[in-house]
Amino acid sequence: MSDVRRAKNGRPVHHWRRDLVELAALFTAVAVADVTANLVGHGPDGPALLVISAVALVATAAFHAWWSRRHGHAPPSADTGARPLPEAEQAGPSGTDGASTLWRMRTTVKDEPGSLAALCTALARLRVDILSLQTHPLAHGTVDEFLLRAPAGVEAGEVTRAVSQAGGDGTWIERADAHDLVDVPTRVLGLAARTALDAAELPLTLRQLLGRCTIRSLPAVSPGSGRAREEAPVEGALEDTVMRLRAPEGGVITVERPYLPFTPTEFARARALVELDTRLGPRIPRSQDVLTLPAGNAITVRRADTSDLKAAKEMHARCSARTLGMRYHGPVHDAGRYLGHLLSPRFGRTLAVQTGSGRIVGLGHLLWDGDETEVALLVEDEWQRRGIGSELLRRLVSMAVEAGCENVYAVTQASNTGMVAAMRGLGLPLDYQIEEGTLVITARLDATPVASRLPYGDAYERPGSRGTRD
Repeated sequence: MSDVRRAKNGRPVHHWRRDLVELAALFTAVAVADVTANLVGHGPDGPALLVISAVALVATAAFHAWWSRRHGHAPPSADTGARPLPEAEQAGPSGTDGASTLWRMRTTVKDEPGSLAALCTALARLRVDILSLQTHPLAHGTVDEFLLRAPAGVEAGEVTRAVSQAGGDGTWIERADAHDLVDVPTRVLGLAARTALDAAELPLTLRQLLGRCTIRSLPAVSPGSGRAREEAPVEGALEDTVMRLRAPEGGVITVERPYLPFTPTEFARARALVELDTRLGPRIPRSQDVLTLPAGNAITVRRADTSDLKAAKEMHARCSARTLGMRYHGPVHDAGRYLGHLLSPRFGRTLAVQTGSGRIVGLGHLLWDGDETEVALLVEDEWQRRGIGSELLRRLVSMAVEAGCENVYAVTQASNTGMVAAMRGLGLPLDYQIEEGTLVITARLDATPVASRLPYGDAYERPGSRGTRD
């Protein structure tokens, strides 16, 4: 079928433009031949004109052949079917054997027909493949969020320039990874499941839902002063790059992302996740591990929450003033005021160590502090130097790794040799800073040798211990 192609629906599609060009070329050739014949028959320069006409006919035939080759195999304008790329083109512009880069890009376009098509065309010119697209309607315009696969030689600046020329505004782009390939409904359902199982997951799931952002939970009453804080409206509040949500216990969850404004769609998703958390109420996984210490004592390590407040205060009463001072770095008599905050899953995760009689003798806290994560330990005097602190710290660090934290820090004193030794025992790169007589030790987790596990989701068993689950 040289003159007719078939569209996807099977009906023939005629290329009238090519037929018109061929017909015009035929009439032109006939006219030139007639004029040439008259000149040759009646003019003195007949042979020369004959040669000129032959050259003109050859040129016309060559042009016609070139036009046919160029347009005879072009896909029809209505054909949007995907076709495999030639092998040379699959290798990318730099010949990197198909090497590509994943990008997450967000841009604002006008809410009018053709805006998205222009954007897609601009990306296609760079051989950028659109893997997924989300739309966030605004009052004026639409925010389009793309997951892109680009040839390795295409830089972020090239993509943003092309998008800007195609009408995109406020374009933001960053590297993506394989985790972003999961479609949005699946990812949101997974985050909801995590939140349903553990109240401490809410800040982490919000961060994964919204990308890189700073999340802070403020209690309704300041644990230090006892004064009430300002609450967020019941329906929450969205202010460009900041959203404020009403926490289940009456406090405020503040989410800030200075580099990229939140959309109403993102605000609605975050509010739905917080509402789910509120409806489910306080909850933590109830699994536990029973370990045998080197001295032969059996202890149980489990998650703790505010239901353990009474037992935690009793442990405080058994601790010496020096031990409490090492932990809280302030007046000892105020130590108990912070326990409600520390034990709340809203602000992190707490591990408790208890004896066979049920008495709590150690607490380990993993606290969400905006973009950072703090670890803190308190072990009753009688149970110190038995490996409890090191065991708690290893488990807390494993939990931080599972949560995707980049580092953890501990605030202590240089004289607290037990905490310093426990941090060094992790085998991680450490950074030491002294601030007003206080030692801050930061451990980087990107090269952690600590075994990655899911504490208290499945029982963890180690030599000399027996794991149990409730």
